[in-house]
Amino acid sequence: MKGLACLICAVSTLGSARAELDASRLWLNAGFYSAHFDTDKGLRNANPGLGFEYRISDDWGATAGRFINSDDARSGYVGAYYQPWRWGTMKLGVVAGAFNGYPKAFNGGWFPAVIPAASIESGQWGLNVALVPPLKDRLYGALSFQLKFRFQD
Repeated sequence: MKGLACLICAVSTLGSARAELDASRLWLNAGFYSAHFDTDKGLRNANPGLGFEYRISDDWGATAGRFINSDDARSGYVGAYYQPWRWGTMKLGVVAGAFNGYPKAFNGGWFPAVIPAASIESGQWGLNVALVPPLKDRLYGALSFQLKFRFQD
């Protein structure tokens, strides 16, 4: 649960102007679905887990969670969304942060990543889409989908 602690720390640091968390900005997700570019590698596409995202402003968000990655190992992530551009209801930008748990990448340890990301949010449902680039023979590229839900609209 280090990721959750990092999310809480990031939200309290970046959103210190607010005395309390706004529940309508808090999203819950159940992991990812990864459409891998290397379909012949036997990679896991369904990546269940538990994650949280807190929209600090229209452009910024903090995120953290745990999931089972494409190599069937447990991974964690912590990061920040920066999405200053709009195309209709879609927010466009990047998510920057750190991941761990990939056996072929840095011996499973933490490593930084900056990934192009788009988000669509409507009512209580949202979808994050990220383009994960391949990293030699350490990480496999994919188009990643993350369905998210918020309890308060």
